Amino acid sequence: MKDVPKISAAEWEVMKLLWKENPLTSEKIINSLTNKMNWSTQTVKTFITRLSKKGAISFDKVGRTYNYYPLVSENECIRAENKSFLQKVYDGAVGMLFTKFLEEESLSEKEIEDLEQLLKNKKKEK
Repeated sequence: MKDVPKISAAEWEVMKLLWKENPLTSEKIINSLTNKMNWSTQTVKTFITRLSKKGAISFDKVGRTYNYYPLVSENECIRAENKSFLQKVYDGAVGMLFTKFLEEESLSEKEIEDLEQLLKNKKKEK
């Protein structure tokens, strides 16, 4: 897996827009997030700049318009976040994560069946 930049919770909002639709102009990003998150224009511009410097997004300049697009996929970022969380909170112990999760969350019958099937498939892979 290539190195995925560390993306803050606020920067994730910009990335989610770009994963959903790209390229997007800076104006569309700003309009969407100032409405959704109640952020100022400057705040959104700061997040765009940070993401660009981190190598998470890039842009094509057409005239005076900047069209932004992601350089890392949503799946890559989710994998990196999962790995970081697992290491930070559970010292990398996947079993402990699932044990704690299952102890504290209520699951529907369907969710339990889906988890059982995932575990069966995982066992077959070994």
